[in-house]
Amino acid sequence: MASWNLEFEDGYFRIFDSKKLVAGYFDPNYGDLIGAKNPEDVILSKIKNNDTILDGMIMFPLVKFKLFDTDLNTTLSEVQQNILRVSIHLQKWSDFLSKINSTSHFIGISHTDQDMLTMTFHVKFLKPTILKKSNLLEEILPILSLLEQSELL
Repeated sequence: MASWNLEFEDGYFRIFDSKKLVAGYFDPNYGDLIGAKNPEDVILSKIKNNDTILDGMIMFPLVKFKLFDTDLNTTLSEVQQNILRVSIHLQKWSDFLSKINSTSHFIGISHTDQDMLTMTFHVKFLKPTILKKSNLLEEILPILSLLEQSELL
Protein backbone atom coordinates (compact mmCIF):
# COMPACT_ATOMS: atom_id res chain seq x y z
CA MET A 1 0.00 0.00 0.00
CA ALA A 2 1.22 3.46 -0.88
CA SER A 3 1.54 6.26 1.60
CA TRP A 4 -0.30 9.34 0.41
CA ASN A 5 0.22 13.06 0.80
CA LEU A 6 -1.79 16.14 -0.13
CA GLU A 7 -0.35 19.51 -1.13
CA PHE A 8 -2.49 22.62 -1.56
CA GLU A 9 -2.11 24.61 -4.78
CA ASP A 10 -4.40 27.21 -6.38
CA GLY A 11 -7.56 26.10 -4.57
CA TYR A 12 -7.18 22.36 -5.02
CA PHE A 13 -5.02 19.61 -3.51
CA ARG A 14 -2.53 17.52 -5.44
CA ILE A 15 -2.51 13.89 -4.34
CA PHE A 16 1.00 12.43 -4.17
CA ASP A 17 1.88 8.76 -3.86
CA SER A 18 4.75 7.31 -1.81
CA LYS A 19 7.16 7.93 -4.73
CA LYS A 20 6.21 11.64 -4.55
CA LEU A 21 4.52 11.44 -7.96
CA VAL A 22 1.23 13.20 -8.63
CA ALA A 23 -1.46 10.52 -8.56
CA GLY A 24 -4.49 12.81 -8.86
CA TYR A 25 -6.23 15.94 -7.64
CA PHE A 26 -8.88 16.76 -5.05
CA ASP A 27 -11.01 19.87 -5.54
CA PRO A 28 -12.97 20.65 -2.35
CA ASN A 29 -16.48 22.03 -2.58
CA TYR A 30 -15.94 25.41 -0.92
CA GLY A 31 -19.56 26.44 -1.42
CA ASP A 32 -20.85 29.21 -3.65
CA LEU A 33 -17.94 31.44 -4.68
CA ILE A 34 -19.66 33.04 -7.66
CA GLY A 35 -20.52 36.29 -5.87
CA ALA A 36 -17.12 36.61 -4.18
CA LYS A 37 -14.94 39.47 -5.37
CA ASN A 38 -11.80 37.44 -4.79
CA PRO A 39 -12.54 33.70 -4.59
CA GLU A 40 -8.89 32.85 -3.89
CA ASP A 41 -8.98 34.95 -0.70
CA VAL A 42 -12.24 33.29 0.38
CA ILE A 43 -10.70 29.83 -0.11
CA LEU A 44 -7.55 30.76 1.82
CA SER A 45 -9.68 32.20 4.62
CA LYS A 46 -11.75 29.01 4.82
CA ILE A 47 -8.56 26.95 5.09
CA LYS A 48 -7.02 29.27 7.68
CA ASN A 49 -10.23 29.21 9.78
CA ASN A 50 -10.42 25.40 9.64
CA ASP A 51 -13.84 25.54 7.98
CA THR A 52 -15.47 22.23 7.17
CA ILE A 53 -16.66 20.81 3.87
CA LEU A 54 -18.93 17.91 3.02
CA ASP A 55 -17.65 16.91 -0.41
CA GLY A 56 -15.59 17.65 -3.47
CA MET A 57 -14.44 16.35 -6.82
CA ILE A 58 -11.54 13.98 -7.28
CA MET A 59 -9.67 13.46 -10.55
CA PHE A 60 -7.30 10.70 -11.66
CA PRO A 61 -5.76 9.58 -14.93
CA LEU A 62 -8.22 7.21 -16.60
CA VAL A 63 -6.22 5.65 -19.42
CA LYS A 64 -3.33 6.41 -21.73
CA PHE A 65 -4.07 5.14 -25.21
CA LYS A 66 -0.54 4.99 -26.66
CA LEU A 67 -2.22 5.59 -30.00
CA PHE A 68 -2.49 9.34 -30.45
CA ASP A 69 1.12 10.43 -30.26
CA THR A 70 2.14 12.59 -33.20
CA ASP A 71 5.12 10.31 -33.90
CA LEU A 72 3.04 7.13 -33.98
CA ASN A 73 4.47 4.50 -36.29
CA THR A 74 3.07 1.11 -35.36
CA THR A 75 1.56 -2.11 -36.60
CA LEU A 76 -1.99 -3.44 -36.62
CA SER A 77 -1.04 -5.99 -33.99
CA GLU A 78 0.26 -3.28 -31.64
CA VAL A 79 -2.91 -1.23 -32.14
CA GLN A 80 -5.04 -4.28 -31.34
CA GLN A 81 -2.98 -4.94 -28.18
CA ASN A 82 -3.41 -1.33 -27.05
CA ILE A 83 -7.15 -1.41 -27.67
CA LEU A 84 -7.44 -4.65 -25.67
CA ARG A 85 -5.35 -3.13 -22.83
CA VAL A 86 -7.54 -0.01 -22.81
CA SER A 87 -10.72 -2.11 -22.84
CA ILE A 88 -9.56 -4.15 -19.83
CA HIS A 89 -8.55 -0.99 -17.98
CA LEU A 90 -11.90 0.68 -18.69
CA GLN A 91 -13.68 -2.38 -17.29
CA LYS A 92 -11.66 -1.97 -14.06
CA TRP A 93 -12.85 1.64 -13.87
CA SER A 94 -16.43 0.57 -14.47
CA ASP A 95 -16.15 -1.97 -11.64
CA PHE A 96 -14.58 0.66 -9.37
CA LEU A 97 -17.36 3.20 -10.02
CA SER A 98 -19.91 0.50 -9.26
CA LYS A 99 -18.17 -0.36 -5.95
CA ILE A 100 -18.26 3.26 -4.77
CA ASN A 101 -21.84 3.73 -6.02
CA SER A 102 -20.80 6.68 -8.15
CA THR A 103 -23.80 8.00 -10.02
CA SER A 104 -22.01 10.82 -11.78
CA HIS A 105 -18.60 11.22 -13.29
CA PHE A 106 -17.07 12.87 -16.29
CA ILE A 107 -14.16 12.09 -18.54
CA GLY A 108 -11.90 14.67 -20.12
CA ILE A 109 -8.64 14.92 -22.00
CA SER A 110 -5.64 15.38 -19.74
CA HIS A 111 -4.29 18.93 -19.76
CA THR A 112 -0.73 17.57 -19.87
CA ASP A 113 -1.10 14.67 -22.34
CA GLN A 114 -3.47 14.64 -25.33
CA ASP A 115 -3.14 10.83 -25.47
CA MET A 116 -4.61 10.41 -21.98
CA LEU A 117 -8.10 10.68 -20.56
CA THR A 118 -8.91 11.67 -16.99
CA MET A 119 -11.75 10.53 -14.73
CA THR A 120 -13.43 12.99 -12.37
CA PHE A 121 -16.07 11.97 -9.87
CA HIS A 122 -17.87 13.32 -6.82
CA VAL A 123 -16.76 12.35 -3.31
CA LYS A 124 -19.15 12.80 -0.40
CA PHE A 125 -17.65 12.64 3.09
CA LEU A 126 -19.15 10.71 5.97
CA LYS A 127 -18.96 13.78 8.21
CA PRO A 128 -18.15 17.50 7.93
CA THR A 129 -14.39 17.57 7.39
CA ILE A 130 -11.93 20.30 8.33
CA LEU A 131 -10.02 21.81 5.43
CA LYS A 132 -6.70 20.44 6.65
CA LYS A 133 -4.55 18.07 4.66
CA SER A 134 -4.61 15.36 7.33
CA ASN A 135 -8.40 15.47 7.73
CA LEU A 136 -9.05 15.50 3.99
CA LEU A 137 -6.61 12.67 3.44
CA GLU A 138 -8.37 10.61 6.10
CA GLU A 139 -11.66 11.00 4.20
CA ILE A 140 -10.29 10.17 0.74
CA LEU A 141 -7.99 7.36 1.92
CA PRO A 142 -10.64 4.63 1.38
CA ILE A 143 -10.99 5.74 -2.25
CA LEU A 144 -7.23 5.80 -2.75
CA SER A 145 -6.94 2.32 -1.22
CA LEU A 146 -9.71 0.94 -3.42
CA LEU A 147 -8.15 2.51 -6.52
CA GLU A 148 -4.84 0.91 -5.60
CA GLN A 149 -6.47 -2.51 -4.93
CA SER A 150 -8.27 -2.21 -8.27
CA GLU A 151 -4.91 -1.62 -9.99
CA LEU A 152 -6.00 1.80 -11.19
CA LEU A 153 -3.17 3.74 -9.52
